[in-house]
Amino acid sequence: MVMQRIHVLDEQIANLIAAGEVIERPASVVKELLENALDAGGTHVDIRIEQGGLQRISIKDNGAGMHPDDCALAFQRHATSKIRSGRDLFRILTLGFRGEALPSIASVAKVECISCADDSAKGTVVRIHGGTMQPVDTVAAQRGTTLDVRELFYNTPARLKYMKTVQTEFGQIADVVQRIALARPDVAITLYHDDHLVLRTSGRNDVREVIAAIYGKDVAKQLLALSFEHADVKITGFVSKPVVTRSNRHAVTWMVNGRYIRSTLLNQALLDGFHTLLPLHRYPIAAINLEMDPQLVDVNVHPAKWDVRFSKEAMIRETVSEAVKRALGNYVYIPDVDMPTSKPVFHEPSNVPFNAGVTKSTFSTPSYAQPVKTIDPGQVSMTQWGKILGVNATDNSSTFAFKERAELLATPENVERVEHEAQQTSAKLPSLQPVGQAHGTYIIAQDQESIYLIDQHAAHERINYEKFYQKFTRNDVSTQPLLVPYPFELAADESAWFQTILQQLDSIGLRIEPFGMNSFVLREHPEWFPVEKIVELARELLDWIVQQRKTFHLGRFRDAAAKMCACKASVRANERVSIAEMQSLLHQLQACDQPYTCPHGRPIIVRFSSYDLEKMFKRVM
Repeated sequence: MVMQRIHVLDEQIANLIAAGEVIERPASVVKELLENALDAGGTHVDIRIEQGGLQRISIKDNGAGMHPDDCALAFQRHATSKIRSGRDLFRILTLGFRGEALPSIASVAKVECISCADDSAKGTVVRIHGGTMQPVDTVAAQRGTTLDVRELFYNTPARLKYMKTVQTEFGQIADVVQRIALARPDVAITLYHDDHLVLRTSGRNDVREVIAAIYGKDVAKQLLALSFEHADVKITGFVSKPVVTRSNRHAVTWMVNGRYIRSTLLNQALLDGFHTLLPLHRYPIAAINLEMDPQLVDVNVHPAKWDVRFSKEAMIRETVSEAVKRALGNYVYIPDVDMPTSKPVFHEPSNVPFNAGVTKSTFSTPSYAQPVKTIDPGQVSMTQWGKILGVNATDNSSTFAFKERAELLATPENVERVEHEAQQTSAKLPSLQPVGQAHGTYIIAQDQESIYLIDQHAAHERINYEKFYQKFTRNDVSTQPLLVPYPFELAADESAWFQTILQQLDSIGLRIEPFGMNSFVLREHPEWFPVEKIVELARELLDWIVQQRKTFHLGRFRDAAAKMCACKASVRANERVSIAEMQSLLHQLQACDQPYTCPHGRPIIVRFSSYDLEKMFKRVM
């Protein structure tokens, strides 16, 4: 092969290459032109799309407009009014700044630009077809700029071939416009597709109002305001309540200094904030803006400026997570059963009774339900507890081992502690009376106004999770040696990394030693581990560690390990429990910091209001 000589590319070819980097599809054009309109100070922006943007994209703003000489200059490569020196790259406050968008667009479409910089009603018109500029002319125009892009990719048929359907391309456009509208609620934006109005925002600087325009009023009503300040960042916006979720992250919008961005780091921080409140593979609706010194964020890492790089990533993640936690912290989530006759109600901590203002009923204990016994904890021995629980200390076939049941209920100190904690935290859950069990899985309970179903495994798992998590965070860790050490092997690259964290694992009671080439052995574990399932638990913990090796963090490991331990130690579905055990479970659930979801985000408790029941049985119409 003969090496070709180096030469400088033709300007038009260079523009086509730049267009491939910046202009991926019609949505890319809309993004660049809309950001230019906002940078020009436009307070009203009108966007009109035809045939998914492939036929026409027209964006009109009432911003500052351009000087006649600048209209033509704006279509030259690297021409910009937003950067004067290299220092400006580290303090970027505008949305656009590279000076590549307009020439890139003009190289693959037929473009007309009309701009007027004053109130003279005389504007400058520039027409460019496939990168070739026509003579500049003067036309009647209002103050502002209108950019009309027609027949996108008409001269690059290979690019045109890879465009999706009209509906798909317009969906991408609508997504970009919606997210920019969330970032700039102070600007009135209208979006039309083939003369049909798709989106209109008022420009009244109300983010919730923009969210209502995009996702609907019902969603907007279920949002929690978020406001938090750190030394280096101010965080504002909205997140949905945990019961309002989506199957993907599409409804999560991030802004940094008013710029819409994409960020894996921020997505993870959001999930950290929700922690155990979200079910697996469910995501909230969120629109969150971070205000910070532009020197702390680099927006110049992606040609289309989608991605950014933070100089203090750990601080940003922790701050966003804390902001979300605080927004969620003041709410109680006991959803009503989703029925045609009932709308979900979410109760905030207050003295307001459940279902205030509607018909009330008092439920009596059914004749088939065993009444809860009144016990003086100080007078009850372990043997008596066994009788109360209905289980023999030597009965290994019981659904609960006696030791587990004793820990759940039996010791007088435990009962006193549970009752005291339940009294202190009664605002989180109502005081519930268990009346029975359904299908060996759901505890049926009641208060004076409602009936509740409680998932016994989810409830016990939450109790155990919080207990195990506290144990994991203690400084003094008591360990227990394995009767038979547990050996395991790793790949060579995994083994080298694993040895670097052995000391961290040792600090929380996992004593692991190298045992030959790429082999290790687990010798000791915290004494409170569920011993009967230690091998299964050890394998799961080690798998988690290896999977997370690129982002391993001891704090996140504690959380994951507490969840695994809780799952192994909790009562299962289809296991019979006594009324006394149900009562204890509910008392302990009341004492939990977050008694509404299991550690994996599944709901623990649902509610049938008296009104729901009366509607079902036609007592009220």
